[in-house]
Amino acid sequence: MNSERDYTAAVQSLNSLQSNFSAVEAIRKQGPGWNQRALPEMRSWPSDFDKLNLIHVAGTKGKGSTSSFISSILAQYLPTAKSVHAERLPTSVGLYTSPHLRFVRERIQIDGRPISEQQFAKYFWEVWDRLGATSPANEEHEARNVSGKPVYFHYLTLMALHCYMQEKVGTAVIECGIGGEYDTTNILEKPLTTGVTSLGIDHVAMLGDTIESIAWHKAGILKPGVPAFTVPQPEQALAVLHERALQTGTELRVVDEHPALAHMRLGLQGDFQRINASLAIAICVSHLSRLGYIAANSTFDRVSDLPEEFVRGLETVHLGGRCETRQDASLNGLTWYIDGGHTLESIEMAGRWFATATTGKQGALRVLIFNQQTRDAPALARRLHTTLASALKDDRPFQHAIFCTNTTYKGAGYKADLVSMNTSKDDVDSLRVQRDLAHAYDEIDPEAKVHVLGTIEEAVVRARELADGKTAEVLVTGSLHLAGGLTEVLESETERAQDSRS
Repeated sequence: MNSERDYTAAVQSLNSLQSNFSAVEAIRKQGPGWNQRALPEMRSWPSDFDKLNLIHVAGTKGKGSTSSFISSILAQYLPTAKSVHAERLPTSVGLYTSPHLRFVRERIQIDGRPISEQQFAKYFWEVWDRLGATSPANEEHEARNVSGKPVYFHYLTLMALHCYMQEKVGTAVIECGIGGEYDTTNILEKPLTTGVTSLGIDHVAMLGDTIESIAWHKAGILKPGVPAFTVPQPEQALAVLHERALQTGTELRVVDEHPALAHMRLGLQGDFQRINASLAIAICVSHLSRLGYIAANSTFDRVSDLPEEFVRGLETVHLGGRCETRQDASLNGLTWYIDGGHTLESIEMAGRWFATATTGKQGALRVLIFNQQTRDAPALARRLHTTLASALKDDRPFQHAIFCTNTTYKGAGYKADLVSMNTSKDDVDSLRVQRDLAHAYDEIDPEAKVHVLGTIEEAVVRARELADGKTAEVLVTGSLHLAGGLTEVLESETERAQDSRS
């Protein structure tokens, strides 16, 4: 392949479509609804995406986990899976989620695996060339980057759908980005099934600062006559969801926790994953029924009813950076607990998970690595401390707290797939956010030793120095970008060690 059009070049060109910090701030100041300007541009792409037998998932918390559960369940019905129904679903399953951890191609998966670098480059440049051959209308100009292409997430959405059309996937599971009504993914007109996961306050600049406003936006993915599912929600949010379902011309079903999950070991850790898995079960039952692969009146509401394909899909699913535990490859006794929680609700869930997942060994060193570059970081840190102090019955849940940026490496900076231009470079270079966090945490827990570092790589080194051969439990949270960068540092070390031995 021409090096000017290989995967590396594609990632570099994709990064040029990121909105810089000043542009993001301008968008935030314009308030809710700005994103609707992108939809006409997206809809101008000539293709019948509804052929993909789409499942559309929105929500504040758990939409990535729910989408992964759905994809994993449906994958059990593929001919390569050990399924008595294998002949019934002879094509593949696409999964589009965000953000990614190590590689941008993780966002576009087929049959549970990211597309290859070759596939990514092929479909990236096909979309690039087709867009380059058209000129946006004046009213569409703001939806495009200065290079005349859609901005980062919009571009990837088009590319994912184009990829799935070319690869002829049998079903595509599409996770919303932000909101629903004006989200880029809402160019999907006739999905077979829709779902709304747990709602909370987030992205207030674009969605509003009330649960009712956020529910209104999320319910924008509901479509006339298309089965819609959600989980138990705050009363005000549920009322809005039902009202919008009625206005849209569909019925919204509220899904309670499935009884079979009480004694099942899900592939994703955390008690809260049971409600995500329950929503995934309901969506898959509806979807497979609409496609004619299971009886139209199937419910699988009882423990004994759940097919083995569903059980296997729920138990084998993987989604990195969400309640993930891994042993350090170079230091015995050091365990990493990684969760990308970045809202008040999700950070509380991460704290509860850490409290139940840790060994509880006497004398174990507990270390926090934390960052959140764009939200109210001190508020998140306070919520985490409060949750853990209560769950662990210890007013000092961490002996050390490390605050670092999301920059990957000390010498090389960001890995290309992890470049982020939508935060303030001045803030990152000056460690302003990290110093503010350190000051806030010092007030929360004056006994904890606070460390401020410039990169994730340095935070990993510092955590290992602090462990020094002792049993140590390190919680990494506050941002999926932080979780992804840490995963990159750890896995790159393992890959280099394997290469040196081979």
